[in-house]
Amino acid sequence: MEVVILAAGQGKRMRSALPKVLQPIAGRPMLEHVIAAAQTLEARRICVVHGHGGEAVRTRLQHAGVQWALQEPQLGTGHAVLQALPHLTDGDMALVLYGDVPLIGVPTLRRLEATAGGERLALLTVELPDPAGYGRILRDAAGRVVRIVEEKDASADERRVREVNTGILVAPVARLRGWLERLGNDNAQREYYLTDIIGMAVAEGVEVTTVQPDAVWETLGVNSKPQLAELERIHQRNIATRLMEDGVTLFDPARIDVRGEIKCGRDVEIDVNCVFEGRVELADDVKIGANCVIRNARIGAGSRLAPFSHVEDTVTGRDCAIGPYARTRPGTTLGDGVHLGNFVEVKNSAIADDSKANHLAYIGDADIGRRVNVGAGTITCNYDGANKYRTTIEDDVFIGSDTQLVAPVRVGRGATLGAGTTLTKDAPEDQLTVSRAKQISIPGWKRPVKKRAEK
Repeated sequence: MEVVILAAGQGKRMRSALPKVLQPIAGRPMLEHVIAAAQTLEARRICVVHGHGGEAVRTRLQHAGVQWALQEPQLGTGHAVLQALPHLTDGDMALVLYGDVPLIGVPTLRRLEATAGGERLALLTVELPDPAGYGRILRDAAGRVVRIVEEKDASADERRVREVNTGILVAPVARLRGWLERLGNDNAQREYYLTDIIGMAVAEGVEVTTVQPDAVWETLGVNSKPQLAELERIHQRNIATRLMEDGVTLFDPARIDVRGEIKCGRDVEIDVNCVFEGRVELADDVKIGANCVIRNARIGAGSRLAPFSHVEDTVTGRDCAIGPYARTRPGTTLGDGVHLGNFVEVKNSAIADDSKANHLAYIGDADIGRRVNVGAGTITCNYDGANKYRTTIEDDVFIGSDTQLVAPVRVGRGATLGAGTTLTKDAPEDQLTVSRAKQISIPGWKRPVKKRAEK
């Protein structure tokens, strides 16, 4: 099996400088979804026909491992597939897909491939209550497909047909090559229609078969932002359904966005308006509060994220408590039982078991031991304007509120830092270290008053 993906359209109705096939569904370009489906089919070769915004498309998807064919100018779907022919091999079957039909299902495509066998032309068709805008499937009295007529070229009777062409088909490459080379453009659009090969196949005695998709939404294309939003919600609804079937509790299945991969253990709960990006793993009994954003993270069993927490490139142990309004940035590793409270930010740091920073703290480029208490208003001063340095805090340290640790600096095991300390040298273990100005009171001091403007 070889796959041709048509992705040359301009997408004027998108009203965007971004090429249509790069518009995102679940955080990935539509075209990338289609390529992924082709790769799942284990296609021997995937050729993407690009045109408008072609260099941007190729640059964005250069990792995809596909071959590229340029369609310039764009003269219709038949002309587009013709550009891919030099990449196809006679003796193989070719599957034609579309870069703006991102939700096509692999099981549907496998059935289409099986129906085509090695010599038939197989079409993916669908019956719609309102077929306006689609090419109609025309059959003879015996029910055999004889041709497809585009709506602009259809008669009144033909427009009443509800079975329509999706454009997705499988055909023998050698036959396809001959049909495409004979295409004409005698139609309302003056374009070379891929659908005209159906009549050629019938004339040559090639059997034309049809398959219906598992769901109509698999065949929906995107030409505008409202249609893009519609498919986004369909896709997210499907993800939500699979999660719930696997035992995840979603407080509202209509208010979750998965823009990557999510893997959940048993008894996971997810509140409303949460966004998951990249690869996310939620272990057993994890609870995610409302309005959280989680990107490329592994959350340990029994851990809790309170509302409005942001977790990125982070690994947590068991029974951690994060938030509300907490943020962990790339390179964060939390041990078991770690607590990060409201407005605490952690970046590129390791915090060991049972340590906590419950209020208004910044922990950057730090290694924190077990059972450490980080007081409110504490920050690690890790950046001198040019270079970054690490802070090491050993086990059982107590750090008072409003402390600044000027890296590089080490706090020894069991040490206590008094509130308001600015630590610029290592603090010895099991001792109290205090650095603060002497408190004084000035008798007779008068607070300044605002001068009145002269009239």
